[in-house]
Amino acid sequence: MFAVPNHAPKLTPTEYFAWEEQQLDRHEYINGEVYAMSGGTRNHSRISLKLGALLDRHLSNSSCQVLNSDCRVKMIETNDYTYPDVSVTCDPRDRETTQYITYPCLIVEVLSASTEAYDRGNKFFRYRRNPQLQDYVLVSSEGIAIDIYRKNETGGWEIINYRAGDAVELQSINLIFPIEQAYRGIDFSEDPTELPPSVLP
Repeated sequence: MFAVPNHAPKLTPTEYFAWEEQQLDRHEYINGEVYAMSGGTRNHSRISLKLGALLDRHLSNSSCQVLNSDCRVKMIETNDYTYPDVSVTCDPRDRETTQYITYPCLIVEVLSASTEAYDRGNKFFRYRRNPQLQDYVLVSSEGIAIDIYRKNETGGWEIINYRAGDAVELQSINLIFPIEQAYRGIDFSEDPTELPPSVLP
């Protein structure tokens, strides 16, 4: 998903939550401005669903929660809110809020041509300030490829690239799975283009 700026007056977080409840589409909230989320492709949606289901099955007997793209993540030490494709929280503090989580240990973004630079750049810069985040997972929707930005023991971030035939490791939730499991049934030739971003009037 990608946010497109809306040039309306800035809103407070309280105004943002109240305003978005009246909208048909989801909007991210960055520095007091709301951004309309673009529509994704069919493969984008299917890959997100498959990954969410995979994580949910793995964590079904734990206290962790797997959330889809309807759940906001609050950027720590800010009043900014985003909608990742999938997030996982194991932090009991996140059970105290109903409209968002703040302390995810894992975030998944499914990439497309229009979102990749943002997801790898400014969005990750904001996410990685969170001390609870351990795995930031970027998933291609155009081929079998998953890149994971993983926090190491010194607090730095390293990137691990997984391609066809690899076993993907998510250290944050102690899960290893064949990469093909995230792409089962996906035909990349069926989804050659993505929808243009939507813009608020």
